[in-house]
Amino acid sequence: MKQKNGLFTGPEAAHRRQIYKGAGYMEGDFGKPHIGIANAWTEASPAHMHLRRLAECVKAGIWQAGGVPFEFGVFATCGNIPIGTENLKYELAIRDALAASIEIMSKVHLFDGLVLLASCDNIIPGELMGAARVNLPSIMVTGGPMLAGQYSKRTVVSPDVNEAVFGALPIHNISEEDLSKMENCSCPGAGACPVMGTANTMQILTEAMGMTLFGSATIPAVFADKQRAARATGQQIVKLVNQGIRPAEIITEKALTNAIVVNAAIGGSTNAPLHIMSLGRELGIEIKLERFDEISRNTPLLASVIPNGPHTVIDFYEAGGVPALLKELEPLLDSRVLTATGSTLAQLLQNTSGSHGEAIATLDTPVKKEGGLAVLKGNIAPCGAIVRTSAIKPAMLVHTGPAKTFDNDQEAWEAIVGGRIQEGDVIVVRYEGVKGAPGMKEVMLSTDALCGVGLEGSVALITDGRFSGFNHGPIIGHISPEAMEGGVLAIIEDGDTIEIDIPARRLHVRLSEEEIGRRLADWQPPDPKTKTGFLALYAQTALPADQGAAMQKWG
Repeated sequence: MKQKNGLFTGPEAAHRRQIYKGAGYMEGDFGKPHIGIANAWTEASPAHMHLRRLAECVKAGIWQAGGVPFEFGVFATCGNIPIGTENLKYELAIRDALAASIEIMSKVHLFDGLVLLASCDNIIPGELMGAARVNLPSIMVTGGPMLAGQYSKRTVVSPDVNEAVFGALPIHNISEEDLSKMENCSCPGAGACPVMGTANTMQILTEAMGMTLFGSATIPAVFADKQRAARATGQQIVKLVNQGIRPAEIITEKALTNAIVVNAAIGGSTNAPLHIMSLGRELGIEIKLERFDEISRNTPLLASVIPNGPHTVIDFYEAGGVPALLKELEPLLDSRVLTATGSTLAQLLQNTSGSHGEAIATLDTPVKKEGGLAVLKGNIAPCGAIVRTSAIKPAMLVHTGPAKTFDNDQEAWEAIVGGRIQEGDVIVVRYEGVKGAPGMKEVMLSTDALCGVGLEGSVALITDGRFSGFNHGPIIGHISPEAMEGGVLAIIEDGDTIEIDIPARRLHVRLSEEEIGRRLADWQPPDPKTKTGFLALYAQTALPADQGAAMQKWG
């Protein structure tokens, strides 16, 4: 077993041992690997409510393998709760608080290794960023997807309820009785919402980059296999510590490139680039935004999971899950990369079969010829903007229309449900970016309303904010530079003509350079919406969206 270099042995370490003995640990525990378990358990979300049980399984595995587990809590939020309030803008910034909490706990308690437990959106990348920062041997247990709800003999998931609340309900296209019935069955139990939102995107990408046990990421939360995988993970972390395998050897540039390929193939959340770029930066790996577009152009869409098709992540798992997807993608991947299993991806794929279900297609018969993400540029977004191409109706891939401008998501939503948006319009939502919100808020009221009122086939939306992984339609986000930083988005006026050409990767406003210069000269930034607290600190220290939007302005 790996020894702790005398930090917990000998009389000079009595001050450390006394604390752990006071917590119930024994004399024989001090020469063994000490494993921190960062557990994002909470009773406030179905995605994380079962992690306490999974942590017990991890601890059992650690004890069995000769290690000593030390579970500690990290917070986990669910962005669906604050939709409709300004508090939604905390959701991205929490990555940095999570990373810091893991950094601090690991450094102060002198852990030898880490197991990370999480299920959702920004919690997974936040934990991974913390593990990468301390670079201790680490591995993740994802919470897995929940089962899909059923209502009136059809699948119903949480995005269906969201779109009904913010779109159909205000214009009386759904009754309160029907909405109540949907609400009662859309989240039938533990796990992440079973669509290709940010939660399941990040669970899949964590396995794709080699930071989970092979085949474990999308095991449904309620399956006993998930508990067995958690126990096996506890055993594996002790091996990683003894072998000295650290995140920097797993999360390499090649592994992150594999993750970008997989994100394109699954039509993953538009938030994935933010997380991949920020995770890479923790390890000194710079990934340009353009890389996502380049890879997506050359990677077919293989997963037909909501919102890119009719299937759920449960269907994806039953079709072979991440291993089957990786097998199908093997010609496009660098399989020489090391994984947290201790084996290379090539070794793991040797005895792996490809897809055996409709939710995962093959390279020969893809869902679409290109992947699910595009990076647009133009005078509105000289540093880039992102769109999820796999979830747009073909007729809206090219669109030109008059701008309707709003300085926040709430104003745009009121215009949509109030009937003030017409077919052909381009909604402009600004001051919701990294500094403008601050926090790069998910523009969910407007995007849910567009779908709920049936305008997603005729109206586009552009913003310096971001979107939920649930959202779909002709919506373009992450516009950089953002409005608060004096980007062109700030000076677009009602009636200006916006040109969107996704195949050509172009986002443009029909204004001369002289007119843009004149308007920018007259523009003054508005007062910050938040001047104190964590979000004010985030606004001062976060990089722009095209660089990952994390609090990483170091030096």
